[in-house]
Amino acid sequence: MSDEYLQRILKARVYDVAIESPLESAPRLSQRLGNHIFFKREDLQPVFSFKLRGAYNKIAHLSAAIAARGVICASAGNHAQGVALAARHRGIPALVVMPRTTPEIKVRAVSELGAEIVLHGDGYDAAYEHALTITRERHMVFVHPFDDVDVIAGQGTVGLEIVRQTAGELDAVFVPIGGGGLIAGIAAYIKQLYPRVKIIGVEPEDSAAMHDSLQAGKRITLDRVGLFADGVAVRRVGEESFALAKRFVDEVVLVSTDEICASIQDIFEDTRSISEPAGALAVAGIKHICGRRGWRDQRVIAVNSGANLNFDRLRYVAERADIGAEREALLAVEIEEQPGSFLKFCQTLEQRNITEFNYRGQVSARAHILIGVGLTHGHEERVALVAQLRAAGYHVTDMSGNEIAKLHVRYMIGGQARTAADHRHDEMLYRFEFPERPGSLLRFLQAVGSRWNISLFHYRNHGADSGRVLAGIEVPKADREQFLLHLNELHYPYTDESSNSAYRMFLGA
Repeated sequence: MSDEYLQRILKARVYDVAIESPLESAPRLSQRLGNHIFFKREDLQPVFSFKLRGAYNKIAHLSAAIAARGVICASAGNHAQGVALAARHRGIPALVVMPRTTPEIKVRAVSELGAEIVLHGDGYDAAYEHALTITRERHMVFVHPFDDVDVIAGQGTVGLEIVRQTAGELDAVFVPIGGGGLIAGIAAYIKQLYPRVKIIGVEPEDSAAMHDSLQAGKRITLDRVGLFADGVAVRRVGEESFALAKRFVDEVVLVSTDEICASIQDIFEDTRSISEPAGALAVAGIKHICGRRGWRDQRVIAVNSGANLNFDRLRYVAERADIGAEREALLAVEIEEQPGSFLKFCQTLEQRNITEFNYRGQVSARAHILIGVGLTHGHEERVALVAQLRAAGYHVTDMSGNEIAKLHVRYMIGGQARTAADHRHDEMLYRFEFPERPGSLLRFLQAVGSRWNISLFHYRNHGADSGRVLAGIEVPKADREQFLLHLNELHYPYTDESSNSAYRMFLGA
């Protein structure tokens, strides 16, 4: 298998449509981390993603008779554009099945490349199954996004270029992982020529299909995946890519949404370009490893895999980047509810940079405030700040890692529940996700139904493929079992947040 992939990668046909992407130094990030960091700029490809390589290599190797039947794929983004452009270059029909939740900007981009588009299902799995059905009905050629030897070989040309551009003088390559095609191709090439070079995969914490599969020693299927880094939101990695990863990949690290957002900002500061979340995974992995393992003076490459980001997601990225880079702390502080206590607290903070302040007076003797504080020395400064406030007599809870505090509570502080005494303790809090498309919020509310009263509700559109809702629902104890049965029948992913500290401090009864 090893020699076969070396041959396939060396003979891959990608440059009819792809460029040899530059390998650029990242001076600001290098100085901060104490290592020599380079970006492999796959975001500069004609479709702003590496996916073009594998798609074209697959299509270029089809015989004339088979290619004439046309090609088909299932994708919500980068692979779709790669297949459409590759098919147009070869002059053959292309059909792309996309989930109905796919943002209009991505649908339009594929349409402009000349592909026929079919919208089907609420996610990739439904689109994939529908594409296979059409494949059988119309006898087209299915182009898999990652589990195909020609696709993997096409992606492997990224590794070939890295070796040529560095003359093998490198210590580690960090690669984002979705289905595993990219890291499989890169690892299969580099590891056979330079076994000492570490190949490290990076996945989001909530989309860890390869990480969990390697730990289990077999491919596993995730029950659900996070959709923030939608380019790598894959529930099950490819069989071929898993086999190559087991042999050639040194390890897979997991990073948080906040770390990804901070890395998008890091890439921007060094290149003035904006990466998509999946495209910034490798940088997040480098920061994760360098910081925790004390790497110094290493030559490290991040594969910046894509830049297909919806503009309306930038707000969310900017909001989370400072926490991800530990440039901001989000704290809940309890103060006395009496004249002068607010001023006294602010004086305790002295000249610190306040990024956010949420406060509402309470009828009780004590009140909670939610405050954002800018940091210049990261984790150590945040720990020292919490200690300083506690030494001054304040009860402080660090909310920097609390998801509902960051995603919902900071935008809706207005006092705790004032419902009647016989109802206020019935409230249960849930976080939901539902497919984001016109009318989806209404359908979600209709599904929840009117039997139980909704006492709290917060929804923000973040430009992602899924909507996220925080809902308080009054459910008497006698109805709890029936209510949970109803929730499970809705098929909306949900998390019980009734015990979350941010909820209890700022929104609960």
